[in-house]
This record gives sequence, C-alpha cells and structure tokens, in this order.
Amino acid sequence: MPMSHQDPYRDVKLLKVIQKLIGIVVVLVAGIIIILFITIFHWDIKSLFTKNNTESAKELERKRSFQKWKSENTVADEMATFWAPASFDEIAKDAELKARIEYGKDLIAHTAKYLGPNGIVSKTTNGMNCQNCHLDAGTKAWGNNYGAVFSTYPKYRARSGKEEDIYKRINDCLERSLNGKALSNESKEMQAMKAYIEFIGKDVKKGIKPKGSGIFELKYLERAADPARGKEVFASKCQSCHQANGEGLLAENKVEYTYPPLWGIHSYNMGAGLYRISRFAGYVKYNMPQGASFQNPQLSDEECWDVAAFVNSQPRPSKNIRADWPKIEEKPMDHPFGPFADPFSETQHKFGPFSPIASEKKRQKQLKEQNKM
Repeated sequence: MPMSHQDPYRDVKLLKVIQKLIGIVVVLVAGIIIILFITIFHWDIKSLFTKNNTESAKELERKRSFQKWKSENTVADEMATFWAPASFDEIAKDAELKARIEYGKDLIAHTAKYLGPNGIVSKTTNGMNCQNCHLDAGTKAWGNNYGAVFSTYPKYRARSGKEEDIYKRINDCLERSLNGKALSNESKEMQAMKAYIEFIGKDVKKGIKPKGSGIFELKYLERAADPARGKEVFASKCQSCHQANGEGLLAENKVEYTYPPLWGIHSYNMGAGLYRISRFAGYVKYNMPQGASFQNPQLSDEECWDVAAFVNSQPRPSKNIRADWPKIEEKPMDHPFGPFADPFSETQHKFGPFSPIASEKKRQKQLKEQNKM
C-alpha cells in the first residue's frame, strides 16, 4: 500500500491559529484591565475625546473674537473706499475763496441762524438746518452728503423733467425740506453754499457717484411697511430726542433745533425727498438713532422701513407738487401721489410692497423697448 504524506503546511497553519488566539487573549486581558481601572478610578471616557467646559468656552471666545476682528476689519476696509470731502487746508492761500466757502459751510450747518424764523439775513425757512438732513454739513458717509453733487450736476432730474443745476438743487431743499422760499442765484448766501458744495466734492471725477455718497438704498421688504410697528420703534428709539409729538426740541437760544421736528408745521413738507419712505428708511439705517453709523447700525432694515412709514404718515406742511414728475412713467415706486403708469394704488405706492411695482415697471420697460424694434 502507498505511504501517506504529511501536510507540509500543517505546522504553519497551526502556528497562525495559535498567534490569533494569543492576540485575542491579549486584547481581552487589556480590556479587562482598562475596565478595572475605570471602575476603580471613575474615569470619564468622554473626557478623553472632548474638551471640558472651560476649554470649550475659551475656544468659543477665541472664535467670537476672531469673527469680531474679521467683521471690524471688513467694515474698515469698506469705509476706506467711501467718499471723503476735500480738505480746507487746500485753500489757505486764497483768503477770499476760503471765507466764501466757510460761510457756505456755516449756512449749511446753521441755516436757521441766517434764514430761519429768527434769521439775521431773512426769515424765509422753517427753522431747520440743512445739516439736519445733510449730516455733518453734508460730509458724513451715507448721511445724505454732497459727495456726488458737483460731479453729477447739471443733470436731468425726472422730478422736474428738466436739466437742473446746483442752484436749482439748493433751492429745492430750501423750498421743500425747509419749507421756505428760494434764494436768488446771485445772493451772497447762494454763492457761498454753492462754493462750499463744489469745493468739498471737487476731487470726484465728473459723472461719477462715489461710494458712500447720498443715501443708502435699502432692500425692499416683501411686505408693506407698517406705521403701527413704526410707532413702536419711534417710541422706543426716537422720541427721547424728537419728542413724543415729533416736533423736535429747540435749543436754548430758540433759534435752532437741537433735535429737528419730524412732522408738524416746522418740519419738511410733502414735496421733500425724505417724504418718500425709501429715502427716509435708507437715511435712518446708518444715521439714527443718535450714535448710529455704518460700522454701528442700531436698527434692523424692517425697523427702518416701519419707522419711515410711521413718520411719513404724520401731518406736515403741504406743497403744490402738481408739476412734479411730468412723465408719470418716471415716478419713483414710492411716490405716493397719482396718477401712475401702473394699476397699483396710492397706498401701495406709499407703503409697499414694492416688488410687484418694480416687476411691472420692468415689464413695461421691456415692452417699450420691443415696440421700438
């Protein structure tokens, strides 16, 4: 009979099995030892893989500090691109021009002193100062400043349907925002204000509107602005300065307002730019309440829209504006007086929502362009 042959790989296979068994035994023993240690010393396994409360708090604070630093630097970088007025140091050698420009600045900052109810030049305005609407004598970023006036005037303005110069622009403010009378173009006061506005904006290239000039344009709400909500915002954020009746607070000299009236007989009339709630809301965003700025806004967008709706629902002087916006298709969406080139009501044109009006305006423009082809 043939002899049987021993498997040459048997010993190798047996060795591998033994090694696996030994490995399993080692793991089990190690596991038992670990469990015993945890039981005896009460270790918190989770703490081996997670940070304790103190460490987590420190890390969260580091993240917040970094985010704050990043945000502040982003805002600072943004502000560095904003328009800045020309320096008065540039006119030191021309005494006559400097005196005219400085007088113009004083007229902007203290209009009531010269043209108000107790004015020393004339008594033709409501007692507000130009800088009540054009902050820091028209130099504050997003403070309805004059950064783009010299660079863009003369220009066509849809409100009058004509080309306007700086004289007309200044007189519009006097007649609407200050509810007063126009100045003669040749008057010392008009020439001084014009010289000041032109000087501080002289470094802006013609036809350019620099960043940070004028009033910030807020995104439209998807709902109508709400005067009732705005009343609550006014009561909590505004009336401590502008008073509960909205009629402002006169200074001790009774010549100028420490805080200007937002409605009533001494406020801007219904023909003023701020009577449009988009203008008022955008103005409030980075300027109100006191202490607000681009780097430190104090109201949400909704609060700005709502308080604008409330303020512009209050009584104020009227003005004959029948000649305004002769081309009705050029009326802004928030001009609250008809007729309109669309089917929306005066109420919707005043308070919104404005997106449907914007869509209709865009549709009509496209249709008009197609008809020209």
